[in-house]
Amino acid sequence: MPNLQGKVALVTGASTGMGRAITVAMAAEGATLGLVARNADRLEEAAAQARTDGAVLAFPGDVADNDLVKRVVLEMVEQFGRIDILVNSAGTNSFHRNLADLSIEDWNRVMSTNLTGAFLFTRHVLPHMRKAGKGLIINISSGAGLQPSAPAGAAYSASKHALHSLTGSINAEERRHGIRASVIAPGETDTPNLDLRPRPPSREDLAKMLRPEDIANAVIYVATQPDSVAVELLVINPTVRRNYQSDYERYVAEGHTRVALD
Repeated sequence: MPNLQGKVALVTGASTGMGRAITVAMAAEGATLGLVARNADRLEEAAAQARTDGAVLAFPGDVADNDLVKRVVLEMVEQFGRIDILVNSAGTNSFHRNLADLSIEDWNRVMSTNLTGAFLFTRHVLPHMRKAGKGLIINISSGAGLQPSAPAGAAYSASKHALHSLTGSINAEERRHGIRASVIAPGETDTPNLDLRPRPPSREDLAKMLRPEDIANAVIYVATQPDSVAVELLVINPTVRRNYQSDYERYVAEGHTRVALD
């Protein structure tokens, strides 16, 4: 029997990259799924792929939209009776990333997607998980959530550090209700988000990175642990790690920076 047979899971950022790989892996393990992402067409493609293995609901929209989040959670509970697992995988970044370049608009957008969305979904699933007396929340972070990364940028690094703190707060406050939270921190991973970098990695560099399926496998590992086990932090890195700082120094030397402080 698949390891997640009978489980109901909600995955954000499900249309591409890690989120899509997580969706496919959880469907293959028998989970009933609710999927959220901004791009409706790509989300439907992911949902169609997952539906070959079980029931799937797709909700196009912005994870930072509180009304959408509330509706998604209520529809999932009405349709399936509960939400056993929440995977906060939605994430984004900006082109201009260092403090002197980063606009206020980009800061707010990155924080809204990477952090506020995770908070909103957590906030709305908690009453249902409390009622059930158990639940699992998995937050997808980054190596930039463990140590600020110049190529990842100030906003992205700050949002991922905050996601670690949010995970710790969930465990501190909700473990007495049987609710567990885990943060998974992958190193460099070959996903479409890399296209947002001022200096995209070469093919040779991409070949050394993690694959989205590696993170999906980690999610399945965490999600299939018994209720008595809390995997609070899981760090995954490629075997060969690149020199991030040299990337940033080349980016500055090539004149990509701009002064945008106001």
